[in-house]
Amino acid sequence: MASFAKIGLNNKVIEVLSVKNEFLHDSNGVEQETNGVDFLTKLTGYPLWKQTSYNNKIRKNYAGVGMTYDEDRDAFIPKKPFNSWVLNEDTCLWESPVIYPNDGQKYEWNETIKNWELV
Repeated sequence: MASFAKIGLNNKVIEVLSVKNEFLHDSNGVEQETNGVDFLTKLTGYPLWKQTSYNNKIRKNYAGVGMTYDEDRDAFIPKKPFNSWVLNEDTCLWESPVIYPNDGQKYEWNETIKNWELV
């Protein structure tokens, strides 16, 4: 099964649907994203779909409702969790400005002090 994200206003993902791989095959049996988009457009009447993958081989991250599709990066980016966090350009995931402690204990981010606090 192939997955496709329905892209709404401000490039927000508003739905993710699965399509049987056979609907993506071209005349040579090769999967083509455009065939999946055409299939979903005909099925739903909605034209803006982008393929996504669980293994993150395309578009960096598996799309989820509320994520943003960034056209320049050709990537799905989750909502920024805190104002101080920065986007990792390689993964298109948000990272804290301070590395999570690796001492086996549980921490949560405190945006006020911009650091991890022991839970």
